[in-house]
Parts: sequence; structure tokens; C-alpha cells
Amino acid sequence: MKHDYDLFVIGAGSGGVRAARMSANLGAKVAIAEERYLGGTCVNVGCIPKKLFVYGSHFSEDFDESAAYGWKVGDSEFEWSTLLENKNREISRLNGIYRNLLESPGAEIFEVHAELEDAHTVRVGDHRVTADKVLIATGSWPAVPDLPGREHVQTSNDAFFFETLPERVIVVGGGYIAVEFSGIYQGLGVDTTLLYRGPLFLRGFDDSVREFVRDQLIEKGVEVRFNAVVDKVELTNDGKVAHLSDGTDLVADEILYATGRRPLSSSCGLDHAGVQVDENGAVRVDSNYQTNVPNIYAIGDVIDRLQLTPVAIAEGMCIAYNLFAGESRQVSYEDIATSVFCQPNIGTVGPTEAVARSKYADLHVYESSFRPLKYTMSDNQERTYMKLLVDGDSDRVVAAHMVGPEAGEIIQGLAVAIKAGATKADFDATIGIHPTAAEEFVTMRERSR
Repeated sequence: MKHDYDLFVIGAGSGGVRAARMSANLGAKVAIAEERYLGGTCVNVGCIPKKLFVYGSHFSEDFDESAAYGWKVGDSEFEWSTLLENKNREISRLNGIYRNLLESPGAEIFEVHAELEDAHTVRVGDHRVTADKVLIATGSWPAVPDLPGREHVQTSNDAFFFETLPERVIVVGGGYIAVEFSGIYQGLGVDTTLLYRGPLFLRGFDDSVREFVRDQLIEKGVEVRFNAVVDKVELTNDGKVAHLSDGTDLVADEILYATGRRPLSSSCGLDHAGVQVDENGAVRVDSNYQTNVPNIYAIGDVIDRLQLTPVAIAEGMCIAYNLFAGESRQVSYEDIATSVFCQPNIGTVGPTEAVARSKYADLHVYESSFRPLKYTMSDNQERTYMKLLVDGDSDRVVAAHMVGPEAGEIIQGLAVAIKAGATKADFDATIGIHPTAAEEFVTMRERSR
């Protein structure tokens, strides 16, 4: 049977766009459907606007520090509407780029809801098309617990479009999104409280990093409350009230829930095609991203392996080249570097110290903490933290963790070295660039433990 398309992609986020674009470049007849916005979460309500907000929020510190360097800065005033307008313009520009990336190789774009009717039939808006292969790339969506008053809370999707900047914000959650937005709001002058139900946020990151970030957030003025559970949210004349399980109440203009993201799989008709999903909605796939239905594949956040844009892009490349170029590519999930754009930033590659101790019998730990040169002439007390983990038996550097300005930029280079199997001797033999923070990674000689 001849189908309308060789590949139909549901979801035009980073992974879906890459798969569609490269498949079309390889000669496949491709269509892609997106009912919200081209570029998905990352471009529209994730990585890009978030980092723009981080940049904007950091200027308050830059103005203060400039005085120590001889600059006479007058009274500063922040205008939320300007940041919002300029952010929206930049996102619109990126939407156009994504459209061009798809249209240039000949992929057809449907900007409507699409869902499967069976393994090869897709209902696109008010009509049907057929495809030989189908790729599910619908991403993820913010998850809010089912608590009384949940209709009064916002998520990260909403936070990028507040009409006015709130004077008081409560951020609920302990993942990277919660920590990042806490820094953003605090930097913009908002009275910010971060609530997390556990004893320490950023679960899954190195414990030393978690503790260091906690101390830095508190130093910067964020009120951090751990073991804090919200029982209900109430709207009053004074604002939105979070009623906590310990009997205390907190009032804010906005309450932002950043309590995780769930795979967005419930509305694309997977049940009609018999595609299996896990309890949390993650589409089950094998090492080739193939579901239990042979012609249906899935990548990105919807399979809930690593919810990172570059990972989804790499998976999309695999799909294209494996299906339409006869290759057998696979993504390695080992030593994937990542960054959290809290303030100061986190950059990390490789296992945490706790995980590394379970893998390596003789683990060598190197650490350094210092006040960056830039801040030594001002009152800014922000510090930088660095850690290297080394397998003592082979001398191979197995992980690098950092908290400090531009940590992501620095760790990206170290990720190449670690992926290539560099040893501590290789690091020691590398002459550093002085004066930089990054040089500390090649000058740490004394083991901490």
C-alpha cells in the first residue's frame, strides 16, 4: 500500500524538527504536525526564554559591582514589559527559523492537532492522512499535584507571560526549574520564597553541588524552606495564600509550581494504535526508539529518558539516518554534560560522587572553592565551587562538577576531554589560561579525600 508520507512526525519540538528535517534531506516525503508553537518547549517556554530571563535578572548585580570599577551608575529601574516584549520578539524570530528549517528540505507543516487513528492513519485537523512510519515527539508538560486550590497556581509555561511582574512570589519545587526561577525573580527584585518538600533540592545532582547552591541562594536573599509541604492554596484579598502542613501560611502575588514535567502522550491517539506507555505516560521504546508497534517510533521528553534538548536532537538524528539512510546509529547516554542556569550556574558531566564511589573502588576527589577575581573589588560574596572525580586505578577523570559564573560554558569543554578518556595526568599537564576560573580544573593537585 502506498502511503501519503514516508514519515509523519507528531510534535515540532527540537527532536521532532531535527528528525523531520534530516529525513526530508535524505529524500523522504515528510509531514510534521504542531498544534502550539514551532520549536516546542525549549524555544518557547523553556531553555531560550529562561536563559534570556537569567541574563536580564543578573544586571542588578552587575550595576552594583560596576561602582568598584569606577563606573558611576545612576538610579536603575527595571521595566518588565520591555523584557517581555523583547523576549517575545526573539522567540518569534526563532519560530521563523524553525519554519524555514522544515520548509527548505520540503517537509510539510500542519499547524493543527494530530492524533493516530491506527498504526498508519493520522487525523490531522479535520482530515486524514496515512504514513509508512510515524514518530511521536510530543514532549512533556508541567505537572501540578492535585491539591485544593490548584487553579490558583501557575507553572513555568505561564511564568514567561505574566502581564505584570509580581512583588512577591512563592516557587514550589526542588528541581532545576524551581531553582532557576527563584534566582530570576530574586534578581529582578521580587520577594522570593522557595519551598521544597524534601531536605535538600536538586535531587540527582552531586551532594556538594546541592549544598553549595543552597548556601549561595540564601546568601543572595532567596528565602529557602525545606521539608515544606503545601496542603492547599487559597485566593484572598491579600493575595494567594499557601497553607503549609506545619500550620504556617505564606502570602504571595503568584505561586509558581515547578514540581516536574510529565510526558505529553495522552492526546495523540496512542491507544488507537495499540502503543504501550508506562504509568507516567512515557512511551515505551527499545534501543532504536521503536515502540511495540513496529512502524511507530518515539523520541525526546515523551520517552522520559533524559529531558534535555540536545538529547532529543541526537535521538532525532538517529531516527532519520536509521530509517532513511540504512544506518544503525544509537545515542550514548553516558557522560552527557548539562547545566542549570541558577545563579551562580551549575555545570556537570559524569556521575555524582555517591554514584562514582559505588563504581570505582579507589575514587580520588579533588575540590576547590574560591571567590572569583571579578568580585574581589566589590561587596559581592558569591563563590565558585569545582570538583573533579578520578578513578584511582586508571587515573581517568570520570566527572567534573562546577557551580559558578559560566559553568556550562566551562564544563562543555571538559565534557569532550572526559568523553575522550582523559586522565588526571592529562589535566595536570595542561597549562591553564590565567587568570580564569577554568584554570582551576588543571591546577588542582591535592586530593580532598
